[in-house]
Amino acid sequence: MQLATTRFLAALTFSVLTLGQSPATAEPRHGLSIFGELKYGADFKHFEYVNPNAPKGGRISMVGPAAIRTFDSFNPFILKGDAAQGLSLLYDTLMEGAGDEPGSAYGLLAESADLAPDRKSITFKLRPEARFSDGSPVTADDVVFTLDTLKAKGDPSYRIILRDVVKAEALDKLTIRFVFQGELLRDLPLTVAGLQILPRAYYDTQPFDETTLKIPVGSGPYTIGDFKQGGHVTYKRRPDYWAAGLPINRGRYNFDEVRYEYYRDRTAELESLKAGGIDLREEFTARDWISAYDIPAVKDGRLIKLTLPDATPSGAQGFFFNTRRAKFQDPRVRHALAMAFDFEWTNANIFNGLYTRTESFFENSDMKAQGPPTPPELALLEPHRAKLPPEVFGEPYAPPRSDGSGSDRKLLRGALKLLSDAGWKLDTKGGQPVVRNAAGETLDVEFLNSGGPTFERIIGPYIKNLESIGVRATLRNVDAAQYQRRVKSHDYDVISTRFTMRLNPGLELLNYWGSEAASNEGSSNHAGIKDPVIDALIEKVIAAKSREDLVTATRAIDRVLRAGHYWVPHWFKAAHHIAHWDKFSRPDVKPKYARGILDTWWYDEARAAKLRNVK
Repeated sequence: MQLATTRFLAALTFSVLTLGQSPATAEPRHGLSIFGELKYGADFKHFEYVNPNAPKGGRISMVGPAAIRTFDSFNPFILKGDAAQGLSLLYDTLMEGAGDEPGSAYGLLAESADLAPDRKSITFKLRPEARFSDGSPVTADDVVFTLDTLKAKGDPSYRIILRDVVKAEALDKLTIRFVFQGELLRDLPLTVAGLQILPRAYYDTQPFDETTLKIPVGSGPYTIGDFKQGGHVTYKRRPDYWAAGLPINRGRYNFDEVRYEYYRDRTAELESLKAGGIDLREEFTARDWISAYDIPAVKDGRLIKLTLPDATPSGAQGFFFNTRRAKFQDPRVRHALAMAFDFEWTNANIFNGLYTRTESFFENSDMKAQGPPTPPELALLEPHRAKLPPEVFGEPYAPPRSDGSGSDRKLLRGALKLLSDAGWKLDTKGGQPVVRNAAGETLDVEFLNSGGPTFERIIGPYIKNLESIGVRATLRNVDAAQYQRRVKSHDYDVISTRFTMRLNPGLELLNYWGSEAASNEGSSNHAGIKDPVIDALIEKVIAAKSREDLVTATRAIDRVLRAGHYWVPHWFKAAHHIAHWDKFSRPDVKPKYARGILDTWWYDEARAAKLRNVK
């Protein structure tokens, strides 16, 4: 599902319309901001991080996130199928965020937004010139259809995030009002502002809830061109794109073609890049970044290694235990399994020391819990003290440092002690020692992997440590399609995954850690967390009226999650490692909270010609 795109990262700001008033009596505003004033005024000409005169043309070919290896559908809104990457390029939203301003959105399909003083409703005025790719106008009726359809037939995650959006109603052809319920209202206006709007007329003749490779109708800057199922998909810039001249789009979407290529693993991606088969790739393997680019094209500057700073929270990457399975329901078992992972050895021997150990679910941000709880944090945690482990009220849990040997005996003994306390006793009879529970069952742990040799090198030593404490651990390599099916249906013991965090998180946390999401197929609650305390704290995050209150609530959640040992935390770096052929130019200023590649770079014909001559 493509719900968490950059167009969905906004939140609300101010009150300008009384509930029940006619929109004509309200003061329209050009944007929304979650906790403060907007950076860009109503008369802004373009975002500061773009080149407003960037030339249009050329093509960029690349690979997307490492975990996505195939596709069989152009429908990103439903649970069924594996949606192609880049489909958000087909759809416009009512408002869209800025890459240098967290928690904001500016008018796109909508020219204005009016929020009721009680925040129970918001009214958008659509631009009369807005058009779908088939030439038909975007109307309030399309917006009503979008909300109703996503809630009724869309991926289950939509129903969680949109549960308090009661309805959308068309006040006239270009005016749409959303009505909300409950008290968790902060994120709802910008949540609906970030919905990708669908054409009702198109779906009158096309089933919404089926996978399809028919090219859909959207209102965004691109449409689908050439594609091969599971192989590649090309997006062609629309010469008739209705919003190309808006200030929000000046200097953006400069490539005539954007092409995503699919490969079986990272090694194949890298070799294709070096051979010129693709133009650009983000490198996620530290060892390769250090040593695999020692080729003439890099030395003479034709293939550029670029480090882009990343000011966003690094999020939470790790091995996540599926607590839906009985063997992982005791936190002592999860804690023991995590202690067997030797990050220090991995970092030194596989990553060339390039990474820092992740400790927090909000790593690389001020939302990370540190030190004992502050009085405001305690105020949130104290009502739940009887349900929480004592460590929540002290220093937040952090994974212990090993001696770097790859098999730290002290930590492994500690892991064995935790397993014993949880009822898993070591049985040394018959050769290989194993731990058994009271029923005589062994502790079997399967790591599900589709990441190819890269993660095999990491998981292999981890498995050896687990075996040394009596855990029967195995690695299961599957193809991309099977991996994605099993993850959607929560059919795994342990997977490696990552949660990306916004600077101002909110409703998406319900899908990450909420109890309702744990039971929903396709949700991002990969650990299957069902904890009423976490549910209550998520509500505190969503209800926060200030950045200070939000930080307090996220730190409280961080303490509870870390004490729950739902994962084996991985590693992070506050940068993007990009390798690309020297055929592009980019603005002098990078958007602080985004890579900015598809958004702001452009094809440089002079550079490309020079590159062709050298080749």
